[in-house]
Amino acid sequence: MNRAVLAGAFVLLAVPLAACDRIGGGKGTQRSAAAEPFPQADRPVAPIVSTRWSSEESRDRVNEAEDIMDRAGIRPGMTVADIGAGEGYYTVRLARRVGAKGRVLAEDIMPEVIEALSRRITREKWDNVSVKLGAPEDPRLPENSFDRILMVHMYHEIAEPYAFLWHLSPALKKDGELIVVDANRPTDQHGTPPRLLGCELAAMGFRMEQVIAKPTAGGYLARFRRIAARPDPASIVPCAFQG
Repeated sequence: MNRAVLAGAFVLLAVPLAACDRIGGGKGTQRSAAAEPFPQADRPVAPIVSTRWSSEESRDRVNEAEDIMDRAGIRPGMTVADIGAGEGYYTVRLARRVGAKGRVLAEDIMPEVIEALSRRITREKWDNVSVKLGAPEDPRLPENSFDRILMVHMYHEIAEPYAFLWHLSPALKKDGELIVVDANRPTDQHGTPPRLLGCELAAMGFRMEQVIAKPTAGGYLARFRRIAARPDPASIVPCAFQG
């Protein structure tokens, strides 16, 4: 997708999923029609508790964002999606890293968080950032558009991971990568065990390339590449719960 089309698709209006605050639900909750074709995850879903994982000042003191962006291979000129953008900690640092020739799309499902982030982007004059409202089962990203998609401290709150990942997959460019940062603990304790994460992503045609311990970011970083086509939703077998 060329930059003009991509910019138009971003719609400067919406966005944030936050760093620990977004997609409640799980078994026993009412599902949307868009999620119905997909299996539910065989695991708990963390409750939505906050729009931030930690303060920006404390995260910068340990060089969190710079280290994660280095490990993710984010460079000037790239197009990056920040899923679960929240108050924009990664959004603005990604914008600085990719520069004027790059673009950042910040996405979230909470309208009030979206509005606050939109105000921040306008106030701080990040002209290479757009914001977008997503849905619990679909981040609503433009296809074949992103060199990197980041999901930082939010994966454990996705109530419909199979539907969500199925819809997210086409948004990556051919050589793009999905980057997940999370804590190595059970999902109901606001983390995702790497084996469970790898299993759920593998079900969507992704291969785990690397897992790196990142205590300064509260857990680990996992890199994924898409190596297979999306499966038929009816053929997906949920990964077994790992507590």
